[in-house]
Amino acid sequence: MKKEMICIVCPVGCRLSIDTDTLEVTGNRCPRGDKYAKTEITNPTRIVTSTVKVNSTLQRRVSVKTSDPIPKGKIFDLIDKLDSVDLKVPVNIGDVVIENVFDTGVDVIVTMKLGE
Repeated sequence: MKKEMICIVCPVGCRLSIDTDTLEVTGNRCPRGDKYAKTEITNPTRIVTSTVKVNSTLQRRVSVKTSDPIPKGKIFDLIDKLDSVDLKVPVNIGDVVIENVFDTGVDVIVTMKLGE
């Protein structure tokens, strides 16, 4: 069976065709497209960006993201988990909000500095 997709690894946007039985990829201009297509078929992952509550008079929320991609099927579970997080200032870029989320080896980290 063939599946068509557009590579999102770089701005070129190669039109990829992948044989889901053999995992043979065509249409990619670089090796990253091959890796992207195979990952999308076998285990799709995404970087998650969101916000969490913070006890600051300047801002009510601070931005966070996963340090690496997590399985696509865990995104909404992570969003629900982030809803219960309430950080105390100061926070710095790279501070770990949730360590090893869902035993993936991936941390959720702060992406902006906020202090009072």
